[in-house]
Amino acid sequence: MNIVARSYPRGTHLGLHVHREAQLLFASSGVMQVTTPKGRWLVPPARAVWLPPGIEHAVDMLADIEMRALLIPSEMLAQHPEAPRLEKEFVVAVGPLLRETILGAFKPGLHSAQHPRRIALLVELALFELAEDEDAATFMPMPTDVRARRVADIILADPANDSELELLAHTAGASARTITRLFPAETNLTFKEWRQRARIMAAVEVLGNGQTSIKQLAAQLGFSSVAAFGHAFRQIMGMTPSEMMQRSDMENS
Repeated sequence: MNIVARSYPRGTHLGLHVHREAQLLFASSGVMQVTTPKGRWLVPPARAVWLPPGIEHAVDMLADIEMRALLIPSEMLAQHPEAPRLEKEFVVAVGPLLRETILGAFKPGLHSAQHPRRIALLVELALFELAEDEDAATFMPMPTDVRARRVADIILADPANDSELELLAHTAGASARTITRLFPAETNLTFKEWRQRARIMAAVEVLGNGQTSIKQLAAQLGFSSVAAFGHAFRQIMGMTPSEMMQRSDMENS
């Protein structure tokens, strides 16, 4: 078992790689994006991402990051009572107990080599907390059909793109009806819901810069009003854009 604390500047990209251990990744400050074959997760400080052993993944730092990682050997994970519920990757909302459990493992002077039992107990508790509350709100599931994937890639490359579905589908070599059918079948989100989520994910990245006003960002991303933007943002992120900016300011102060 190992614990890793690292700082990464905004823009750092950790390309696709695999770990033999399971990983719990938590950014005590900053926002990161984690990509696996299943899709993309946006991981702000109020959330953490769980990666079972052997899951290929990449990590992009959307802001300056203070990352804390718990690496759990597969043998230890297999013996945990919640192991069956931890066989897939997911993001979890980080409540007060989980947050303090993770950060407690990084307490100054507390090293795994010198205090292995204490670290092991903290990790064991964290795994119980993980299994309690999966949070899919910041997950961008990626369609597997080639045509739907082309449409998804167009939107992710430019979330503000307000092209009609008919044009996007035509560009991808499909009909609007086909794309409308494929998105819920392969992502459990309608095309409209998926596109909305892509825009909110893009908004979080921009808000981390602190260089664009909420009004400007709402217009740039194609929302009809600041109120509409705020409502959509809160539905997915659980807070308003203003609240996220204030939290970011406190973390960076």
